[in-house]
Amino acid sequence: MEDAFIVSAVRTPVGKRNGSLSQFRADDLLGLVLREVVQRVGVDAAEVEDVIGGTVTQVGEQGFTLARMGVLAAGFPDDIPGVSINRQCGSSLTALNFAAAQIVAGWRDCVIACGCELMSKYAIAAEWYNLTLSNGQPAGMPLGPAYFSRTGGKYVDQGQAAELIAQKWGISKEEMDGFAVRSHQRAQRAHTEGRFAREILPVKFKGPDGQEKVLDKDETVRPETSMEALSGLKTVFGTKIVTAGNSSPISDGSSAVLLMSGRKARELGVTPRARVVANAVAGADPVLMLTGPIPATAKVLKKAGLSFNDIDEVEINEAFSPIPLAWGREYNPDWEKVNPNGGAIALGHPVGNSGCRLTVTCLHELERTGGRYGLVTLCTGGGMAPATIIERV
Repeated sequence: MEDAFIVSAVRTPVGKRNGSLSQFRADDLLGLVLREVVQRVGVDAAEVEDVIGGTVTQVGEQGFTLARMGVLAAGFPDDIPGVSINRQCGSSLTALNFAAAQIVAGWRDCVIACGCELMSKYAIAAEWYNLTLSNGQPAGMPLGPAYFSRTGGKYVDQGQAAELIAQKWGISKEEMDGFAVRSHQRAQRAHTEGRFAREILPVKFKGPDGQEKVLDKDETVRPETSMEALSGLKTVFGTKIVTAGNSSPISDGSSAVLLMSGRKARELGVTPRARVVANAVAGADPVLMLTGPIPATAKVLKKAGLSFNDIDEVEINEAFSPIPLAWGREYNPDWEKVNPNGGAIALGHPVGNSGCRLTVTCLHELERTGGRYGLVTLCTGGGMAPATIIERV
């Protein structure tokens, strides 16, 4: 059995809604990181056996097979394939887990896992909302009788689920807002101290004046965020405590992780940076929906043969403040080790991209601090969560 190693990892900055990255085609934005992830380690793209990409809203420029279109946009050889997968917000972490599994099984030696989402162009549910069939009839929504039989006949959206989680775990709005403020503060510190410099690929774009500009920092960070400012925001999703301030913003971005077997790394003279120790995936109550990281963490720790105290750095997605806070109620972490450079509330959550983005950030933070084990996990629509543990080598 082979080990799966991460040898290169890169991401674009995260672009704010209708910001600098929104002018890109999805395949072109993905192509930037695909090309960069191999160039950074001097690997010929012809060595890549497959590209596995996560995208949630697979429509328009993100439809067909975005991973394959990204391969072509990157200028890779024609014989490099690609496949797009969808596990909602966990799509690109699932792509990484699938890539690692193929290497461990000995079926592949060199695979890129990636993610891309342009939420400025393609809103959640755009692949079915108001969509019609060729005869003009509504295409229908994907939530059918089987789903509603599990939810008591009601539809609960993610914002409402976040409020239900806050109620169940006794999380106040003040705690939610405080967590959001800390996320922005940490993200701003990370940028100020240059912590993201190695993981971010600066992206050239055209400004409103037509002049070429360069985006090299996440556009979504708001260092001026305060408890006072958040307390005045209107609630959303029909809730009493969920606001835009304690939720992740609509955003754009792409990321890529190059994985190899130890055999291939030795053959090419590439130095591994981290080993994929274990991965897991969990389902969760479809009403609460976003609690999946809690059982997924337990599962992946068991598979890795580790305890929670062995983990040096955690990247848990901040879709809404109650998600990591409820997870924290169960695991009582050292919060200095959890999203130390901020999370999705500050850094954005381009849904199909986030799993790989979290992994890229986790790897670089382990290298910065000298930590050994990192845990990455995130909740998803429909009540699921993938989780991955990597070991810096």
